[in-house]
Amino acid sequence: MSDLVFLPAHKLAKIIRDGKISAVALLEAHLDQINRYNPRLNAICTLDAEGARKQAQQADDALAKGENWGPLHGVPMTVKDIFETAGLQTTVGYPPLKDYVPKQDATVVARLRAAGAVIMGKSNLAELAADFQSTNSLFPRVNNPWNVDYTAGGSSGGSAAAVAAGLSPLEIGNDIAGSVRQPAHFCGVYGLKPTERRISTAGHIPETPGMPHCLRQMLTIGCFARSIEDLRLGFSLLAGADPRRPEIPPVPLDMPSDKELSELKIAWIYEWPEIPVAAEILAAMQTVVQTLTEAGAQTDQWSPGDFDLSEIWTLYGQMAAYLNNYAQPKDWYTIRRSLTLLYRTATQGDRNLRQLGNFAKFWPELLRPSLKGYFETLTERDNYIARLDAALEPWDVWLMPVAATAAFTHRPAWTAVEVNGKQYPHSIANGAYTIPFSLSGHPAVVIPVGQTSQGLPVGVQLVGKRWREMELLSIAQMLDQYIGECWQPPGY
Repeated sequence: MSDLVFLPAHKLAKIIRDGKISAVALLEAHLDQINRYNPRLNAICTLDAEGARKQAQQADDALAKGENWGPLHGVPMTVKDIFETAGLQTTVGYPPLKDYVPKQDATVVARLRAAGAVIMGKSNLAELAADFQSTNSLFPRVNNPWNVDYTAGGSSGGSAAAVAAGLSPLEIGNDIAGSVRQPAHFCGVYGLKPTERRISTAGHIPETPGMPHCLRQMLTIGCFARSIEDLRLGFSLLAGADPRRPEIPPVPLDMPSDKELSELKIAWIYEWPEIPVAAEILAAMQTVVQTLTEAGAQTDQWSPGDFDLSEIWTLYGQMAAYLNNYAQPKDWYTIRRSLTLLYRTATQGDRNLRQLGNFAKFWPELLRPSLKGYFETLTERDNYIARLDAALEPWDVWLMPVAATAAFTHRPAWTAVEVNGKQYPHSIANGAYTIPFSLSGHPAVVIPVGQTSQGLPVGVQLVGKRWREMELLSIAQMLDQYIGECWQPPGY
């Protein structure tokens, strides 16, 4: 059964349809895996075993009658505890919501159920999805399946850890700064951040219940899986217009171009000049580029001439400040004091580094938001998106690291991360390679490509054109044959 729980979701669905295993038996295999390994991982925070057993039995009964609920008929899975689940506790790791039981599913949860998925429970996360580690005030921290002394990343650490450890074959999470991509990289699984507004965020927290709908830009819903095929399946089931979110456009899924590898034009960077990556990340990137070049792809080192990371970082901070001001209650005086202290400690007097992500640049948006300022920031963002769209036009994908390091050891929130012997602010070390594309809304896929000398996973990020997810996934699947491999953590 341990081999069974590491099969990808699309294969599990097929063996259920073919009658080789029942949905009930498959569920029990996953529940056994959860019971054995979740106590050391804390990847799943709320388990609904009895409810899942009822769903699985109904799936088997339906199949016996010749009914097929959809592509995930009878497949068990978990969802991040940021999505509302009708009748099932949804906390976001936030004490005021510890007893919150929604009456309605989030749109993405409803679409998974409509496709036949059996929802087993909820995966653990950073409190209010606001950290690159997955710790909160309600549940134990999430540990990395490859080494429990290391973080699984955040904010979707439980999602990535659950998929990596065979607790769930498919997961969904949110990404507004890298919350799908960084945990996928840290845990050695595949991850997809689609184009902004491709998937409905209705039923996503934050905003906390009762607050206005503020997160209207940059927030996306993505998938974790153990194969590109599963990313494609999950994305195709979740994407599309939703009456609960009128801003989600009815854009049809694109058709891949079916280019051969030799026809692909792949831009790449090893690292930003301002934020170098750890030596083992750099070595993995070099191996990936060399492998693809030798395989026949057209590869060139490239970045847009006007790509200013400091300006991008500041603009992202301004956008995030406006979006989050009313999404949840805050004590901005305490936050400002804490962030300033943490930032001074992390930059250790490095003036250039401090200027790159200087929180003081967007204090006005935090403390005194204005409608005029919001529109000015939106206009700056529009211009950035247009420039990046134009710059990416000649390329099929842009290949780069996901973060400055592989997974790091557990530490207090927002403390510094060491990169090649130098301390970097937590947010920059983890977000420097993901945030530019949260700001622009471009889709990105993470492919696991190797391991460090300590046995920790390393992933790479492929950035594609907006609204071209199926093309991006097609290219990712082609490249995955040469550079990718989803390993099973030892001992599971």
